Amino acid sequence: MIDPEAQGLTMAPRRRTMSLGDARLWIRRGVVAVVCLALVPIVLTFLYLPPFVHPVSTLMLKDIVSLQGYDRQWIAIDDVSPVLAHSVIMSEDGQFCSHRGIDWGELKGVIDDALAGEATRGASTITMQTVKNLFLWPGRSMIRKGLEVPLAVYFDAVLPKKRIMEIYLNIAEWGPGIYGIEAAAQHHFGVSASKLTARQAALLTVALPNPIDRNPAKAGPGLKRVANVVQRRASRAGGYVGCVE
Repeated sequence: MIDPEAQGLTMAPRRRTMSLGDARLWIRRGVVAVVCLALVPIVLTFLYLPPFVHPVSTLMLKDIVSLQGYDRQWIAIDDVSPVLAHSVIMSEDGQFCSHRGIDWGELKGVIDDALAGEATRGASTITMQTVKNLFLWPGRSMIRKGLEVPLAVYFDAVLPKKRIMEIYLNIAEWGPGIYGIEAAAQHHFGVSASKLTARQAALLTVALPNPIDRNPAKAGPGLKRVANVVQRRASRAGGYVGCVE
């Protein structure tokens, strides 16, 4: 007589192991996925060339997906008070008009400091910050920084400097749910970006590195001191800002 339990064990299906063909299929799919992801910023960069296209950042997309919403009012760079762009360049990226997406001198200094075990400073150009906001994720990681470099070089090669600055000023975060200089100017100072004073522009600029914790309209003594420096530099910008004039 056959034991039913033994028969059940005998008839149990064998666990299927992945064959070499299956492994190759999954590898091909992985390669295709990586290539498709790499093509996204390449294609979008060309789509962002026309001035009537208004890009959104990955943080803005996150706010949409999470149903939080955001405030962003696109404004052409020619309608922004020039002192704002001057302040941003002189504070964030003094060589913006002359480098090709990467300030290699600054980047080398940061790498040397890191290898020496010293505290590192920021070396992100405005172009690098723009591609990070458009295509990558927030936070600090070597992987993200490694992706920023080729993307910034490519972005700078395709788009004019003035267009890069226009996109940056319209996607930069200036507070929770506040994106772009027009929304920021109205939220913090109750004026359009076209009416910003040199002082207001400097305060908005020094808030950029940490827009969640820094309120330009309620700046403390430390923030005001930094704004004084930015304001002086912006007033002497001269040839440093010629590419956005």
